[in-house]
Amino acid sequence: MATTGSKLKAAILVVSETASEDPSTDKCIPVLKKVFGDLGNDQWEVSETEIVPDNTLAIQKTIKYWTDGPEPINLIVTSGGTGFATKDVTPEAVTPLIDRHAPGLIHGMLTTSYAVTPFALMARPVAGVRKKTLMLTLPGSPKGAKENLEAVLKLLPHACIQAAGAESRPLHVGGVEKLEKDAGISSGGATAEERPQSNDPSAGPTRRYRSSPYPMLAVEDALKLISEQTPAAAVLKVPVDMRLSGSVLAEDVKATESVPAFRASIVDGYAVKIPATGKFEKGTYPVSIISHAQPGEVKELNEGEIARITTGAPLPPGADAVVMVEDTVLKSLTEDGKEEKEIEILTDEIKPNENVREVGSDVKEGEIILKKGEGVTVVGGEFGLLASVGTTEVSIYKKPVVGVLSTGDEIIPHNREGPLRLGEVRDTNRPTLITAARSHRFEVIDLGIVSDKPGTLEQSLRDAMRKCDVIITSGGVSMGELDLLKPTIERSLGGTIHFGRVNMKPGKPTTFATVPVKDNDGKPVTKSIFSLPGNPASAVVCFHLFVLPALHQQAGIKPLGLPRIRVILDEDVRMDKGRPEYHRALVVTKEDGLLYASSTGGQRSSRIGSFRGANALLCMPQGEGSLKKGEKVEALLMGKLGEVER
Repeated sequence: MATTGSKLKAAILVVSETASEDPSTDKCIPVLKKVFGDLGNDQWEVSETEIVPDNTLAIQKTIKYWTDGPEPINLIVTSGGTGFATKDVTPEAVTPLIDRHAPGLIHGMLTTSYAVTPFALMARPVAGVRKKTLMLTLPGSPKGAKENLEAVLKLLPHACIQAAGAESRPLHVGGVEKLEKDAGISSGGATAEERPQSNDPSAGPTRRYRSSPYPMLAVEDALKLISEQTPAAAVLKVPVDMRLSGSVLAEDVKATESVPAFRASIVDGYAVKIPATGKFEKGTYPVSIISHAQPGEVKELNEGEIARITTGAPLPPGADAVVMVEDTVLKSLTEDGKEEKEIEILTDEIKPNENVREVGSDVKEGEIILKKGEGVTVVGGEFGLLASVGTTEVSIYKKPVVGVLSTGDEIIPHNREGPLRLGEVRDTNRPTLITAARSHRFEVIDLGIVSDKPGTLEQSLRDAMRKCDVIITSGGVSMGELDLLKPTIERSLGGTIHFGRVNMKPGKPTTFATVPVKDNDGKPVTKSIFSLPGNPASAVVCFHLFVLPALHQQAGIKPLGLPRIRVILDEDVRMDKGRPEYHRALVVTKEDGLLYASSTGGQRSSRIGSFRGANALLCMPQGEGSLKKGEKVEALLMGKLGEVER
């Protein structure tokens, strides 16, 4: 049996008296093989072919051989014997072998063929599953067989994998949209009228949805949608000052001047002028000039004179090289005894430009010193490089301003004094999410706690969109009658909910939406809204998984999101059989230099304590049982790596 990780096996059975007597007359097998090769997305292997006469027993014997053995074929297509001639018995031979019929495939083939010729309705195709094999009867003409197979081939891998015994639920994660994408087909995409709609709050609790109308997306598909819908990074011209740290350049930066801007000494010593003979003679020379590393005019150095010079100071005009102080001896002082009068130079092995840093030897004027997409940091030296060449202004990507609010009449400020009343919940999500966003150097506006009342929530969001580019909310995205976030975004703000459920744990009800608005200049812009679950652990996980990559993208920061690493499990970690899980963990380095991960305990979505000590999220696959100690798994690194005490 083929699996999802290997090629599916197909067999072609031609039913023809003529071809059974002379196989060289058959044209269908090569035509159908070509269809499998051209349109099969490299998923198929035509492992069996056979030609039999128009005989019921011969047809059934071949099919049973292919379907009833220990390694059954995934798909059998027959060609021929489906018309109205008295000898056409293929449907009658195949029908008794079918355990489960597939009328949809028949309808698809006939609809496609009818668009070519109405005579397609003269065919009598059958389709269905025998044991673990899908069977399909095609017309006898090569053209008709080709058209019918082309009409349904991209759909057949999904059917064959299911028929072979694969679990249906994982195959349907991501909904019809993902199935169409995997098959390489499209229904044209959902129109605004076809999109799932949130509850109508005015309809009352009796008419609300009892289950979410939004398809369950895989995490990868949700991230792709976020990337596609996140607005492009805006570009700003800003001055070069310390506030630039953490920004990303939106265009190349060229040096406006050379570094150094003058010929400078790279040692403490004496500048000399090499004679026209090309050889400097050692001996005693008068010190006529003093050049320090400070602004000021320096007179020209003549032959037979030397100039005392410090590291970084400009060479006097006329000087050719610098002799290190270690290669000299003081011979005499000035009359007041405060300055050098004569110096003996002990070496004559002095070459032009020796110990001299030439103009532009570090950076030449007009040279690209930083490229578009590079970050500006204090530690990395980018700011110092900009300052060194006199850059006064650069183009950077504008970082999005983030607004964070909590929703719910039961939510109270976390620092309100006094005991909780029945039903009250301290707001842990808002300060936690604000801290998380600020830790990644984004400007964050605290939007406070908003009531569940529809008008209040709408107005709060409208006010927030005037001053924020990205809004993060927590709570109000489940199926309760007072969960008004989705209806407010769709029905009141005219926004689009791109997804409302994600196949993950924790964080299934995570919602991502965009709202079109006009900026202060009247230009259309798009604001993003991330509505995270109210459970604290879910909110934090979803911030790191979904919000942070979007913030990075809008700020021009790469790579997007948290760093991905491979870790070794330091203990058995249980998997969730229903959904992939992002498991809070502590990752440490050990003496062998490898990374090891251990769970931080109970992973219930309401248990914010599971983040205590956590610096990573283990990307745990969906499954039964546990991943064992010593196995490797991918992890998202949230903080600094820990170290085991030695």
